[in-house]
This record gives sequence, C-alpha cells and structure tokens, in this order.
Amino acid sequence: MSAQLSPSQSTPQSPASGWRGLISDWSSDRQAFQVSWGKAMMWIFLLSDTFVFSCFLTGYMTVRMGTPVQWPNPSEVFALHIGGADVPLVLIAIMTFVLITSSGTMAMAVNFAYRRDRLRTASLMFVTAAFGAMFVGMQAFEWTKLIVEEGVRPWGNPMGAAQFGSTFFMITGFHGLHVSGGVIYLLIVALRVLRGRYEHSGNYQIVEIAGLYWHFVDLVWVFIFALFYLW
Repeated sequence: MSAQLSPSQSTPQSPASGWRGLISDWSSDRQAFQVSWGKAMMWIFLLSDTFVFSCFLTGYMTVRMGTPVQWPNPSEVFALHIGGADVPLVLIAIMTFVLITSSGTMAMAVNFAYRRDRLRTASLMFVTAAFGAMFVGMQAFEWTKLIVEEGVRPWGNPMGAAQFGSTFFMITGFHGLHVSGGVIYLLIVALRVLRGRYEHSGNYQIVEIAGLYWHFVDLVWVFIFALFYLW
C-alpha cells in the first residue's frame, strides 16, 4: 500500500498572488509591487512630480494661446551676441547637449554599479554631477542676461506679453531646483560608493534609483526646451 500524502505534501506551494501577494509585499517592509521599497517610492515620487510639471506646462500653453499681446520671439530673446552677430539659441543648444550627455554617463554608471566596479561607478557619477552643475551655471547666466540686459521680470516684460517672465522663471526655476538637488544627491551617493558603503551588502540599487531621478529631470527638460525655446 502506498502512503497517502497530505494536501500540503501533494501539491507544491505557489507564490502568493493578487491581493494576498500585494499585502504580503507591503507587510514584509522589504518590497512593494514586486520591486524594492526604494525603487517603488522613487517611481511614486516621479509620478507625483510628473503631475506638477504637467500642470505648469499646461498652464503655460493656456496663457500663451490666450493672451492677446504678442509673445516674445525665442530666437531673439535667447540669442547671444557672438562675433558681431546674434546667434539664436546657441546657449540653449549647449545646455540641452550637456544634460542629454549626462543621461548617458548616468546610464553607464548604473551599468558599472551592477558589475560592482566602484571606481568607474563613482567616477561616472561625479562626471554626471559635473554636467548637472554646468547646466545650472549656464541657466544662471541665462537668467542674469534676461534680468540685467533685457529687463525681464516675473511681473513684466518689455518685449511683449507680461506673462512671459512669470511662466519662464517659475518653470525653468523649478526645473533648475530639481537639477541642483539631483547634483547633491549624485555626489552623496558617489562618495558612498567610493568609500565602499554598499560593498558588503553587494546591493548597488541606490545607483539605479538615483539614475531614475536623473533621467526624469532630463526628460522634463526636453518638454521645456520644445515649448519655451522652439515654439
């Protein structure tokens, strides 16, 4: 006679799914939605930030299309006087190139992080932070030129619609604040990587989480660039 197996012995245990799986994830205090807490919370933060930037840009488009006063020409407003001629959008093009390049160096840093190459990971994160600092510096130069030379203010604009100054400084300033915060974030994580803080656990996911934030900041700039400087 063969021994009878109990139900728990006769059928393999399958992982919890549906609501039970979700409750199990959240109650374990280790992961949510089958990903780590850190990555899940970063995605939630980026989603909320997406709503904020979407509201700002939608408001900008509404104001621009609704104002009866002529909107300033970006090619003239953001031109630099070089070699006796006004070159349109040259500074903005450099800023965009710098920020997009920083996305590439950040992606390389994540790749080396999962290979546990501390030196290259930290070096590429430092390079990414340097690109971010360059971007903020050029944005500060752009603001100074508009305020000092062109006379643009948040409440007024001698070149056309008064709403230009308020929308421009609010949206680009909010984005610049994100870039500045990202530079500090990258520097802190890079220093920790360099000092071997994540070496014992072997978990370099914090580099990927920082990369998610940085790629988001770069993506937002693409929309700002298209709406403010090309429209």
